[in-house]
Amino acid sequence: MATLVRRRTFGPAVALILLLGASVILNYIDRGAVGVAAPLMKSDLGLSATAFGLAVSGFFWIYAPIQLVLGWLCDRLSVYRLFALGTVLWSVCTLSMGFVGGFLSLFILRLMLGVGESIAFPGSSKLICRHVPPERRGLANAVVAAALALGPAIGTLLGGSIVAAFGWRIMFVVFGIASALWLIPWQRVVSALPIDAHVTEARFAVREVIGRWSLWSMGIAHFCVNFGFYFLLAWLPLYLVQQRGLAIIGMTMLATLGYAVQAVAAIALGSVSDRWTQSGRSEAAIRRWMMIVGQIVFGACIAGIFLVHNLFAIAVLLSISGMCTAAGSLNLFAVAQMFAGRRASGTWVGIQNSIGNVAGIIGPVICGILIDRAGYAGAFMLTATITAFGGLWWAFGIPRIEEIELG
Repeated sequence: MATLVRRRTFGPAVALILLLGASVILNYIDRGAVGVAAPLMKSDLGLSATAFGLAVSGFFWIYAPIQLVLGWLCDRLSVYRLFALGTVLWSVCTLSMGFVGGFLSLFILRLMLGVGESIAFPGSSKLICRHVPPERRGLANAVVAAALALGPAIGTLLGGSIVAAFGWRIMFVVFGIASALWLIPWQRVVSALPIDAHVTEARFAVREVIGRWSLWSMGIAHFCVNFGFYFLLAWLPLYLVQQRGLAIIGMTMLATLGYAVQAVAAIALGSVSDRWTQSGRSEAAIRRWMMIVGQIVFGACIAGIFLVHNLFAIAVLLSISGMCTAAGSLNLFAVAQMFAGRRASGTWVGIQNSIGNVAGIIGPVICGILIDRAGYAGAFMLTATITAFGGLWWAFGIPRIEEIELG
């Protein structure tokens, strides 16, 4: 009977995790759509490179700090309703970008998109903590990690096809409607969850979380992972075309390869970590070592992409980078959930992700300055160094991984 009850209650949780994965896919498709539209949108709206860059960066300027508030709200209000409201906002913003007339409207919509999409990771972590047992935490986070990779891949391939056939405005409308349709199964799945799952946990003082070194050390670790990921996301396509002489289609396929490997690796690593934990061995140990090795190898791969001259070698290095990024996106949130527990997971991940996304604000700017002044060498080596440092940080900077005690 206990097994039967467990299966019945976990069934809706499985559907919930799959929907969270779908939400992250849509999240990354919508936030990256402006890049797909860039070649036509920039000229149609008469935007300078500076104006277009400012509009794109506006997303991160609001996305990073607003997570401090969203994470806190996830621990105090209905995370299910917050997720729905965030999705409505970002769907409307995405759809509305198909009707922009210039810089100001585009910039405002990018800001509001950042507000709507900021629910994704603190909200997902809160729900995983609430509905998924520790021995299945790896696979649950792996679904989200795989979605993080599939979003840019699907968005680039599908968005590029729509833009080529129908123009950039139609692409935004299609993507906005697709995100809004996600709300239909979301409502059905949430209503099927156990009744007690909708009860919010006992409140706590935010200072109990903010004052923990474990939180700030995880924020630094998150920054190191994101610095490498955002560097490849922002500069790899341009580097492959300008410096390696690839055509657009060749660049697209090569870049997509890394995302595809990342998605597969996330599921595989999540399954391995769950089997490890189910065998009675330390979950903290495997997650720490996956990050130590993954970050050091990731840094080496970024340096190698610049140093090697064979396209096959670049493809191999991008594939390995995808595996390392999968380990990062999986374990950053899983370890945050281990530290925070059910009560504080929203607040914790909101703060940690906010710190980590500072890399998305300053990284592209710093690397752009280095590229303008001295070419790509400095940007690649700086990124490789920061990324590899993340591995050492996991070895010596992250304290003992155990749930914090709250009053």
